Amino acid sequence: MRVRLPYRGPFTHAPLWGALRAHTVSGLERHDPDGTHTRVVDGPHGPALVSVLVRSADGYVEAHLTPADPDDVEALTATIRRWLDLDADPLPIDVALSRHPQLAPLVAQRPGLRRLGSVDGFETAVLTVLGQQVSLAAARTFGSRLVAAYGRPVHDGFFAFPAPQTLAALAPEQFRSTLGLTGARARTVLALAEAASNGLRLGADTDPAEFRAGLLALPGIGPWTADYLTVRVLGDPDAFTPDDLVLKRALGVKTGRQAAELAEAWRPWRAYALFHLWTDEAY
Repeated sequence: MRVRLPYRGPFTHAPLWGALRAHTVSGLERHDPDGTHTRVVDGPHGPALVSVLVRSADGYVEAHLTPADPDDVEALTATIRRWLDLDADPLPIDVALSRHPQLAPLVAQRPGLRRLGSVDGFETAVLTVLGQQVSLAAARTFGSRLVAAYGRPVHDGFFAFPAPQTLAALAPEQFRSTLGLTGARARTVLALAEAASNGLRLGADTDPAEFRAGLLALPGIGPWTADYLTVRVLGDPDAFTPDDLVLKRALGVKTGRQAAELAEAWRPWRAYALFHLWTDEAY
């Protein structure tokens, strides 16, 4: 099923698509040379295969959906829009951030920059934990091993991300050796899975304070991870990661407190400022 997803311009989509490509987990996702990004997205009746491609000349994202049930299209469309931040109104954001000398040239270079969201809070949380203190390539490898070992087959060689209950039922040593993780990292993922199985809310509609407190209560999850997941999963335009190393380097500060103080002037668009700074450091 082909769906057109319009957005408000401007939309500098190359950094967003670059992030999709850089974080592609084999088996769960595929990023083609023409820019088509394909991945599994859970719908109300089961996993769907979704492909997205920006049609910038026409002002929409083209999505091809293979849903488990035709009634899932509306829910899947809403998930895609949240994932790619297609409901953002970039003009007031760009105007506000352009008032600040450090951000003005970045906004001028990439007007309408979007935030990378999430299609599933549990998936994003697990992949973030797997990526802690390792290279991006290693994080992708761990994610691919996880999906291959415990994912659910969908279509064309793609696998759905394993459910929390699936991971929570695993023996720690089996899980650790299958993925090649440290014992501490394996315990964190399994603790996260057990908590999600027992009611930890990780959806986009979770109260931010509840979301952050629930994550921080788990072993191996610290403030940076909780803040990063707040940015990615909740879609709060003012969410922020003050202790992020790349951010502090970009701002020329040494502490998260200094970064937070500088960022006060960017409210209520700190998440967009964060993505501008991250993007500038990456390119």
